[in-house]
Amino acid sequence: MVVTTSQPESSAAGSAARKNRRKITRKNAQPASSAQNADEDQEMDVEPSASNITDQQAGFDNDGDDDELIIDVDPLQTTSAPAFPPLAANADKTRLKSETRRIAIPPHRMTPLKKDWINIFGPLTEILGLQVRMNVQRRCVEARSSKETKDIGALQKGADFVKAYALGFDVNDAIALLRLDDLYLDSFEIKDVKTLHGDHLSRAIGRIAGQDGKTKFTIENASRTRIVLADTKIHIMGSFQNIKVARDAIVSLILGSPPGKVYAGLRTVSSRMRQRAL
Repeated sequence: MVVTTSQPESSAAGSAARKNRRKITRKNAQPASSAQNADEDQEMDVEPSASNITDQQAGFDNDGDDDELIIDVDPLQTTSAPAFPPLAANADKTRLKSETRRIAIPPHRMTPLKKDWINIFGPLTEILGLQVRMNVQRRCVEARSSKETKDIGALQKGADFVKAYALGFDVNDAIALLRLDDLYLDSFEIKDVKTLHGDHLSRAIGRIAGQDGKTKFTIENASRTRIVLADTKIHIMGSFQNIKVARDAIVSLILGSPPGKVYAGLRTVSSRMRQRAL
């Protein structure tokens, strides 16, 4: 005889009921806590913040003031970099503003200017694209930029060219100012170096010029410059370093150095210049 023992169904049903009770209590506890939080949030929302109070005071307290304008600024709005359209192909060729220069011509240079006017007028119009005319009443050369002028420094170059001719330089030498960028003009007087009067001044001028202009030509060839000796004024045209060499030689002659000593110094300087060129 077989005896089977079975557990009562009431115990299994009781354990399942206990589990269901725990789940139900947990589920019921959660909505209660959420309801509590919702009530607290509502209570917190009821209280107005300081910023809202200030906004209300600023915006609504002055309803009668029409002069005050309130602008709402979006704090989330971000500024982006400006977008510029691309430049045109001819943007770099901007039209220059029309400018005018007047270069005075000394009375003793008026006759040479009339003879060489074609040689002066041509380079200014063809190379630089300037508009040039001779004002006879004012005794000056007037130049101005035009739509054909492409270089921004063309007017200054043209003024230096005419000024060099007015000082006494040859036209072919003055044209170098238009073609080269590192040429300059330097002018000074003998009295700037040493105060001389009478025969002492004449002898200083004679030492600079030399017999038949030999000394002046030697200084020009050694220093690669051009020199104009106009009474007590001396004008030098060349590069910065070459002008310094020529000026030092002329100053030595004005102070009384013999020409032979100056020649020796020029030979040394010219040899050094050749070595640097190589």
